[in-house]
Amino acid sequence: MHTQDQALAALRLGDTGVPIYVQLREQFLRAMGAGLLKAGDQMPTMRQVAVALKVDLNTVRRAYDELERAGAVELIRGRGSFVAQPPPAMEGAAHETETDNLARQTLAAAAALGVDPRALADRIAALAAEKETLR
Repeated sequence: MHTQDQALAALRLGDTGVPIYVQLREQFLRAMGAGLLKAGDQMPTMRQVAVALKVDLNTVRRAYDELERAGAVELIRGRGSFVAQPPPAMEGAAHETETDNLARQTLAAAAALGVDPRALADRIAALAAEKETLR
């Protein structure tokens, strides 16, 4: 199956109170993190996503706009949206600041969901080790 089709088939919307565009954004980011969508892969069109999930096109556009602003996706006029190349690894103070910010955001999200922070840290370490062995 084509990567675009796989990504589209994997999308699911939940009745969680989380806005649809946020659910879409997060699912695409997870697909990128898991390697389902790789740098250079073409994203499903906004219209394909809207039709497949029976949601308003503007909702999908908002998710794609946020992905583009975050640097995860780049829009090439007339060709479509593509998964962006990851940025070069940060170093020094910028690396420490961003790592700290991301850790704090993750801990806040875990607390909001009732997830034990130590169990989360263990799982992140396991996933990172797993990813290393795949390289």
